[in-house]
Amino acid sequence: MTLRRGFWLLSVFVVGLALHNLVMALLYGAGLRGAGLTAVEAWKDALLAGALAWFAVRALRRRELPFRPNAVDALGLAYAAVVVVYGLIPQGLLGGHADLHAVAYGARHDLLFVGAYFLGRCLGPLPDGIGKLLLAAAALVAVFGLVEEYAVSLDWWRQSGARGWFDEQLGFDYKGLSGLPENFVYNTGNNEPVRRLVSTFLSPLATAYMLLVALLYAASRRRPWALPFAAVCAAGLLWTYSRSSWLALALGLCVLALAQRRAWPVVAAAGTIAVAAAFAAGFPHVAPAASFTPDELRFQEANAQQHPGVGQGAFNPAESSYREHLRSLVDGMQTVGGHPQGFGLGNAGSTAARFGVKLQAGESTYTELGADAGVVGLALFLAFNGLLLWRLLWRSPWVAAALAAALALAIQTDAIGVPWLAYCLWAFAGCQLGLSSEARWGSIRASTSATST
Repeated sequence: MTLRRGFWLLSVFVVGLALHNLVMALLYGAGLRGAGLTAVEAWKDALLAGALAWFAVRALRRRELPFRPNAVDALGLAYAAVVVVYGLIPQGLLGGHADLHAVAYGARHDLLFVGAYFLGRCLGPLPDGIGKLLLAAAALVAVFGLVEEYAVSLDWWRQSGARGWFDEQLGFDYKGLSGLPENFVYNTGNNEPVRRLVSTFLSPLATAYMLLVALLYAASRRRPWALPFAAVCAAGLLWTYSRSSWLALALGLCVLALAQRRAWPVVAAAGTIAVAAAFAAGFPHVAPAASFTPDELRFQEANAQQHPGVGQGAFNPAESSYREHLRSLVDGMQTVGGHPQGFGLGNAGSTAARFGVKLQAGESTYTELGADAGVVGLALFLAFNGLLLWRLLWRSPWVAAALAAALALAIQTDAIGVPWLAYCLWAFAGCQLGLSSEARWGSIRASTSATST
């Protein structure tokens, strides 16, 4: 039944997107580049578009939708319509500078999570096997990352296909680490970097987001078999050294406590903060050391001169990462406030950086959407996700907790631009929105009974 309903699609996304960057980098290193690699890279888009087209054709033949429409669906469609309109408005009328290529990628970026949501609506309630697959896959990602962290040198990555995959293929011009993303390492001060866990995502942040969602699923189930998987995921999350993800996990646990009407997740949230604070203090001593090349050292020194007064320390407000996120957020808010009509698609975030477009806003999902689709598009995004979160609280606590964590992370990062989150989390949300409140409370009663016995 699970296969017939199409849930294999979500299995492919959960596992395939976790492996995507590593496989693409290996293919680049093996010599597959340009249009050929772009075609392979598009497997996820083709799969999502094909699935949505199949459900649309079936609905036309049967003359009925695969789900009962509601207010959340209407808001999602309204948001998507605004994005499409902004993609059609000439850039000159809005003050934007994106070409057609950047506009197309901007539309893809802004619409992917909506497509994944509607795929979930078409599929219906998640079988528990998807959650178990998520937890197992996340544990494997964590194990791979922990082993790679100590077994593979940073110099190997500098010479690998990862550098060309990010730079030549995707067009990201990373300066500080020989073409690799700068967050491969954490600079502890005096140009003494240590490695962060990047795993198969080739990114500490994307890895942290998957592990966070898996941990919230495990917390909602509280099954003995899940404990070893959760422990490995927790270790992996710590080694990503993603402080925002640690805080988001604590927030997600508090939302889980509200949804399940239980106190223990709040205690777990407090424990998460305590463990994270202790680990942050010891991270430079347990993480594998790395070193900058002479060219990288020159870049780091020049960058330090351009940003004087930057402090060090995991919880120092003057630390470079905090200052960069705050400055980007404030600048983006000022840009959106001063230009509420938006600049058109492709003028913000990674899309603008990738195609050499003047960057109007970056990092924060909210300021990027405001720059792309104006305050109207941003307001519809907030309304759609806010109502979705509210409905999920009473239907699927763990998905609600994960969505709340992602929306919090979106304040300082491009959450919908992380493919694993965009495809998987919003698809999970669409699936679980079809659950009745009676089914949700029945599952909690059954869980409570099983735990007590």
